[in-house]
Amino acid sequence: MFRTNLSSGPSEGHVVFSLHGELDLVDAAAVAAALGALAARDLWITVDLSGLEFIDAAGVAALSRARRQARNAGGGLVLAAPQPQVQLVLSLIWEADSSGVQASMAAAAAGAGSPPRTGAHRSGVSLLGSAGRASP
Repeated sequence: MFRTNLSSGPSEGHVVFSLHGELDLVDAAAVAAALGALAARDLWITVDLSGLEFIDAAGVAALSRARRQARNAGGGLVLAAPQPQVQLVLSLIWEADSSGVQASMAAAAAGAGSPPRTGAHRSGVSLLGSAGRASP
């Protein structure tokens, strides 16, 4: 079963989006939409991959699209703590910039980049929540 979780990150304007299970064609569009919505808020996003057991090209494309959206919005997206089988897929098809993948959540938090632009965080937006499997 695939599931996601959203939590606040180590600083204001930073969220952690955790993926669990298998990210494939079935769920890639829902993940892309969720990450795109976060990116539109100018947030720094860490995608915790420690619970992800499998990813295919559609999943990698969804993460890549979200990273582009985050950068275009003035934020950023980093992948963290991939399991070996996920790391292998990422090493084959992730963007050439290897700094976008960190070995651990601690490394991702330490290298999260500069803080968001002043005023980028919208007060009243909850950074805590969860999302389940997308319905077809």
